[in-house]
Amino acid sequence: MIDKARRVLDEVRALEEEMSLPETVADNARFRDLGRRHARLGSAAALARRYIAWQDDLSEWTEATRSDDPDFASEARREIARLEAERETIEQDLRMALVPRDPADDGACVLEIRAGTGGDEAALFAGDLVRMYLRFFETVGWKASLVDASEGTAGGFKEAILQVDGTGSFGRLKFENGVHRVQRVPATEAQGRVHTSAASVVVLPEQDDEIDIVINPADLRVDTYRAQGAGGQHVNKTESAVRLTHLPTGMVAACQSERSQIQNKETAMRMLKAKLLDKARSEKRGAEESLRREAVGTGDRSDKIRTYNFPQNRLTDHRIGLTLYKLDSVMQGDIAEILDALRLADSMERLAAASRGVGG
Repeated sequence: MIDKARRVLDEVRALEEEMSLPETVADNARFRDLGRRHARLGSAAALARRYIAWQDDLSEWTEATRSDDPDFASEARREIARLEAERETIEQDLRMALVPRDPADDGACVLEIRAGTGGDEAALFAGDLVRMYLRFFETVGWKASLVDASEGTAGGFKEAILQVDGTGSFGRLKFENGVHRVQRVPATEAQGRVHTSAASVVVLPEQDDEIDIVINPADLRVDTYRAQGAGGQHVNKTESAVRLTHLPTGMVAACQSERSQIQNKETAMRMLKAKLLDKARSEKRGAEESLRREAVGTGDRSDKIRTYNFPQNRLTDHRIGLTLYKLDSVMQGDIAEILDALRLADSMERLAAASRGVGG
């Protein structure tokens, strides 16, 4: 463990030395990449320094137990007992910090919510999920905008796409990927029977320091149309909405939320890059993910990850066995406890995988 701590500090020093070179400062891309790496190592470096200081204290007090002064030797033994009591925590903290992180975790994200099985009720539930996430974003200070949407015939959304601008939003939300199931009595149900419907959630990263997405304009088809539905009423008399199609992959991104065609095209381009980045990341990590299944699931969007049971005011996340009897609060955006539990479960699994030498 002490060798790993020293290697982290050596890497930090090497990064700082390279970043101070005039030729590095002159190379904006290189300086930015080194800065990101330095920032990601920040917490690990702090814990490495703490661990080394703890190890030095332990060595010094161990030497002090050999003192000819009985009182000093007795004090040394008490200090050793205190330091040993800290061992498990300090070593675990350092191990966690040394687990490789997803390079996209610190960036922003795109959140896509689509109604699944259940007809109008599924669209209403998709709308409830949109409001739940928006209220959570308000509590953490993230800015989110509804860039494209298709409304349900009875309300809610058949599809809603949110651009979430918040540092670390992808790392916090990525485990929301999957099928969210709701059990409740629809307003149209005269007999009071509980119905089950579903909506799917997709979380796409907007950046990954290890993957650079470049789109050739010749590979794009640009279509314009009149904005309509949520967010588009103010421009529905002009063709301000933009739909981009990436011809090599067939991927499509659209935006109708802005007032101008130029703004909509810029936003749609961000959405398209996020989709292409997600595809590139999936291809890159396919082999790794086949070696291990994370504790919180693979993130496969076909996984049924969570059930929202309204009659019992109960939420259950099936991946980690978490059950909360405060669904009313959850639907008002109180989801931090769920997100934190999922992230902790993932970190523990990554730690276990790293110790087995699998993935990471």
